[in-house]
Amino acid sequence: MTEFPVAPEAVAGAAASLGTDPLTLADMLRVANSPGFDRWQEQIRRTGGCSHPIRLQGQTVTRDRASGDVLYSYRTDSEPGGVLRVACGNRRASRCPSCAWIYAGDVYHLIRAGITGDSRMGIHGEIRQHPGVFATLTAPSFGPVHNRPASGRCRCGSSHAEDDPALGTALEPEQYDYAGAVLWNNHAGDLWRRFTIYLRREVAARAGLTQSAMKEVCRVSYGKVAEFQKRGAVHFHAVVRLDGPDGPDTPPPAWATVALLDDAIRSAAARVSVPIPAAGDVPARVLRWGSQIDVQVIGGLEGVELTDQAVASYVAKYATKAAEATETVDRRIGNKEALALLDVPDHPRRLIEACLDLHSLYPDRKLRDWAHMLGFRGHFMTKSRAYSTTLSERRQVRADFRARQERRERGLPEDLDDSEGSTLTVAHWVYAGQGHTPGESWLAASIAKEIRLNRETAREALQDQLEWEELTA
Repeated sequence: MTEFPVAPEAVAGAAASLGTDPLTLADMLRVANSPGFDRWQEQIRRTGGCSHPIRLQGQTVTRDRASGDVLYSYRTDSEPGGVLRVACGNRRASRCPSCAWIYAGDVYHLIRAGITGDSRMGIHGEIRQHPGVFATLTAPSFGPVHNRPASGRCRCGSSHAEDDPALGTALEPEQYDYAGAVLWNNHAGDLWRRFTIYLRREVAARAGLTQSAMKEVCRVSYGKVAEFQKRGAVHFHAVVRLDGPDGPDTPPPAWATVALLDDAIRSAAARVSVPIPAAGDVPARVLRWGSQIDVQVIGGLEGVELTDQAVASYVAKYATKAAEATETVDRRIGNKEALALLDVPDHPRRLIEACLDLHSLYPDRKLRDWAHMLGFRGHFMTKSRAYSTTLSERRQVRADFRARQERRERGLPEDLDDSEGSTLTVAHWVYAGQGHTPGESWLAASIAKEIRLNRETAREALQDQLEWEELTA
């Protein structure tokens, strides 16, 4: 442990002022006084301030294939700790806010491109004219919960504040259908899949076409995100759009309207059902969507306040979240004994216990593995193939940009074309761990905060510039 040239009381006071403990402060001083601290900071900045970077050991060598000359070589031996730190890439804001911010940005551009178009992604602006809506499909009721109704007074007789922890919890826990709630979450992906099938059928029926005939003139595209309500039930928000037969680049037929799409969505949701067989003392049941279905037009019309930016931001926000709204944990729970060690409130705890109890009755549903997600096992953000670009394409754009930066720093042409194999790269990497020491975590969080403030400042400056240009145009 680092020795301090000051009294322990002063160290404790300094740690308290920083909001940390003396051991973490000691580790911070160790890292800050190490010979490679500047390079360590550079690595952390290049990860965007990642909370749990992956540590790699190895080397890479790039040679000219014809002459054999070494164009570039790199080894981690000289790096701080002998490792290269790369971003973890976790989408969850509860795990890594920095990587989640990048993921949210990718989702934002992906969703917005499917509403307004994006020439950089090869999606033409005419897509704005395609019929599109923002639809919300919810879960049914599993029992009364504390809420904030329009009347202002909950059924319990209280007027709950917006941040009241009682919101979403069962009024009568012993009567609440916890088994039904987690089974519904667990099959929510199946409900959505069947909904998309029925939606295509409903659109075709309203156009007076068969399924095969509709494929020749119209395609249904969507991008959706899952969100947990306070009561622990999943619901889906989706941008749903009607295109021509080849997707966003082709115009939809004249009969494809917002009104037709709205009616088709409501009818399709009403038709969906997923039967669940009885098991043990759990009765058979049929899972359906809840009665609360909301369909809104997205911008483009006079008096419509739901803009493309608002929709894309909303979807991106929840693409980085999981079940945090219910105050559950964000890691797997193996059994009830482990659950007892966690400080989980009563309502989500009962939902988790229901998952663990039902696991043996429905082993193929893997309820124990997804107990921390209250049974939900689907992807949080999904889209149809022709909705817009893909996350892989978004990542590739970023990777290409960084590759050009690297080539510039190495003195190589930024637009180096290696399609004919003019260079040969040999690399060997070994996983050497993940995460930070306590002191590194504090310093990395400070760097992440600085990066975040710089981004916000730049965004505000850009917004001010755009507003000024509009006023002076």
